[in-house]
Amino acid sequence: MAHIEFLDETMRDGQQSLWGMRMQAGMALPVAPLIDKTGFRVIDLAGSSLMEVMIKHARENPWEGLDLLVDAMPRTRIRGGMRSNASVTFGVTPDALMDCWMRQLNEHGVRSFWIYDVLFNIDKMHRLAKVAKEYGSEVAGAVMFALSPVHTDEFFAEKAGQLAASPDVDTILLYDTAGVLEKERLKTLVPAIKARIGDKPLEFHANNILGLSGKAYVDIIDLGVTILHTASRPMANGPSVPSTESVVRNIELLGHTHDLDTSLFQPVADHFRAVGKAAGFLVDQFNEYDVLSTEHQIPGGMTGTLKAQLAQYNMTDRLGDVLEETAVVRRELGYPGMATPFSQLVGTLAVLNVVTGKRYSVIPDEVIQYAAGFYGQTVAPIKPNVLDKIMSSSRAKEVLANPPEQPTIEELRKRYGTRNDDELILRALVPEHDLKAMWAAGPVKRDYPLLSSPELDEARRLMKVANSPVVQIRSEAMNLTLRRKGA
Repeated sequence: MAHIEFLDETMRDGQQSLWGMRMQAGMALPVAPLIDKTGFRVIDLAGSSLMEVMIKHARENPWEGLDLLVDAMPRTRIRGGMRSNASVTFGVTPDALMDCWMRQLNEHGVRSFWIYDVLFNIDKMHRLAKVAKEYGSEVAGAVMFALSPVHTDEFFAEKAGQLAASPDVDTILLYDTAGVLEKERLKTLVPAIKARIGDKPLEFHANNILGLSGKAYVDIIDLGVTILHTASRPMANGPSVPSTESVVRNIELLGHTHDLDTSLFQPVADHFRAVGKAAGFLVDQFNEYDVLSTEHQIPGGMTGTLKAQLAQYNMTDRLGDVLEETAVVRRELGYPGMATPFSQLVGTLAVLNVVTGKRYSVIPDEVIQYAAGFYGQTVAPIKPNVLDKIMSSSRAKEVLANPPEQPTIEELRKRYGTRNDDELILRALVPEHDLKAMWAAGPVKRDYPLLSSPELDEARRLMKVANSPVVQIRSEAMNLTLRRKGA
């Protein structure tokens, strides 16, 4: 029997997949001490996209919020995620700014990192790992799984071996964004990876998009993997990872052991369920099996983005067409792994192909950058006819004439007018007007008002179906007036 360690994804992948990264610090702070006491190996928390969303949509200083949460969880290592060559943009971020980002996360108490690159720029991943080691932090080198004719066991094993060759990489993280790994493939893939990484531990993260990942977690234990990524039940499943509750129950039934205090599961779940419902976010999700998902491999959170893009053209009924087109575009672009930024690039290009009715008539700059190799070597060649269309597009000449720059940290500090590296990173993330609005909003709130009740839920449902600008409800115990904005 095996002893299983758990990494908590409630406040990172859970809220990223279900809440669109809109988890404010005060939404989690009341139960952060309970999560800290539960006994997780690591708590995943920080990511660059989360910081951008906090500034733009919540007007919350992400450094201040991070400090509050880190201070509330002193017992457990806190993890941050980093793409090797970019912060939040779909372009390429200078190496000097990425190194600065790594140092500042460490300065704020983050002591575990997962570093990924869908195109496996191993040298950049190793460089960031070396920066993390300046602080003695743990580093997980991520192997981002994908299904395609070129993503073979040998391909992934080679990349895992290259990552593990660095003394600065402590663990290897097998990360299945589309949740497509099943027992048959795991039985060949995991031994191939383990043969290349020596005695370094292997972590497993699988988003439960197809409803298969809970079974994959059980199967992978038999193959020697003992670090699993889970989330509190309201923040789990669907596009998120399997729930801690279900995985713990399964491993207990199979005779495996763990160090988690299961008595703390329910109060944490109750809290996030209440906050999610009050804020109008998804909780308690489950997905059905969909064969098409194995072709397009769009991460769960990306589906909402595609729907929003189609809504701009009043074409929400074409989502099925977009998903099928995404699978075709992915093949034509050389099977990029469907994680940031390529899930967004492939999905957006598929939307444009469907909306315009003429494939590759509109090509975003980032697709040109990808084809030009600005992100790194493509996994497989781009189809020649598609490459011709990309490189002959109206924007190609200008994009190709402006490859990614590599300014020094001093040049960046001068450019953004600050020697405070926390501020430098924020200024590089978002426009100045968003920063001003964030600073004007004041300190980070330490809790979240649970404005939810059966009565309020009923009022919300009523306003969704009512056509009138004003709705009045009168009874013996209540006199309620609901008025739409501007009415």
